[in-house]
Amino acid sequence: MLEHFADPNVVIFGKLLLASVLGMLVGTERAVVGKRAGTRTFALVALGACLFTVISVNVTSQYIGIVDFDPMRVTAGIVTGVGFIGAGMIVFREQLLRGLTTAAGLWVAAAVGIAVGYGMYVIAIFTALLTLAIFTLLWFFEFKMKQVFAARNISGSGQGLDDGTDE
Repeated sequence: MLEHFADPNVVIFGKLLLASVLGMLVGTERAVVGKRAGTRTFALVALGACLFTVISVNVTSQYIGIVDFDPMRVTAGIVTGVGFIGAGMIVFREQLLRGLTTAAGLWVAAAVGIAVGYGMYVIAIFTALLTLAIFTLLWFFEFKMKQVFAARNISGSGQGLDDGTDE
């Protein structure tokens, strides 16, 4: 209903922000209980999935009625290829997981590139800025949450926890 009364870009901004916040909430719970994928990773995956969906809805509606033309085939190929590259970035060694958040960021960057390719410039810029906020601001938030729960001995032994140095 809100789509009928507000600027479409503002509605999309709200969707992207909501997806990020909800992903962050789920990821915070995972980080607090000592799981390897935490706040930033979940927020980035939720943001990327939302952006891919927004792109799909907007682009597909522009080409309804054109026979044998599906612009989302290119997008599907990009998502698959970037997923393969991202999987190669993830390293698991001696109870430590590295590269998961970077791989999630790469996935969002692919969505941003696709948005630019389809001419959704304002949405791409907003998503890139939101991604930077997730990488930087949520690192501090996640780090502090881990410190608080580690001090209270709620998070267990702390083995395998991401220390925020995802490279």
